[in-house]
Amino acid sequence: MNLLAIDTCTEVCSVSLYTNGVKVSRFVKDVAKSSGLILPLCDEVFAESGIAVADLDSIVYTKGPGAFTGVRMCIGVVQGMSLSYDIPTMGFSTLELVGFGAAKKYKSNKIAVALDARMGEVYWGVYQDQNLSNESLKKPNEVDVLNQDFIGIGTGWGVYENELSEQTGVKHCASDFYPKAENLIDLYLNQKGVHDNELPLPTYLRNNVAQKSLK
Repeated sequence: MNLLAIDTCTEVCSVSLYTNGVKVSRFVKDVAKSSGLILPLCDEVFAESGIAVADLDSIVYTKGPGAFTGVRMCIGVVQGMSLSYDIPTMGFSTLELVGFGAAKKYKSNKIAVALDARMGEVYWGVYQDQNLSNESLKKPNEVDVLNQDFIGIGTGWGVYENELSEQTGVKHCASDFYPKAENLIDLYLNQKGVHDNELPLPTYLRNNVAQKSLK
């Protein structure tokens, strides 16, 4: 099975190519407009693995929420490859990807994901027992009341740690944990290769960016 995984929805960019049970991955952080590197990174993993786009059995990707440009870039690249070569796709929430990766790393089934959405808000999701139980755009003082069994994960905890801890009851957090395409591969394989039957489309939890930015 040949799988390509792509994520450009936040401030990091990553790609992973899975073939013959081996992953070849690239991860870029702390680079301005990192989502613009996605095509060169794809070229690198294809060259290293010795296969072409036409050889792919599926493309797995993050569909948001996240940075507006990054989400559009990810969806655009996936649509281009999928439609050009008739490759099935599967999209996952950025929050689910972060929660899944954190659950593996920290060996916990209770993860509270908060990604910085700017404008005094976070993209919020509670990932427990291998499922994302909700996904929303919230102010830090409006998130779920949880407990100290949960681990706070994501950039939102770095910006609003005090507010989020006070509201949720979560005592431990890791704000420097990011989505990675290699975890998309595992997430897809865990779900036994189910595909979307629709054109890859973005998930936007905020629909009034232009109005807010003009104030």
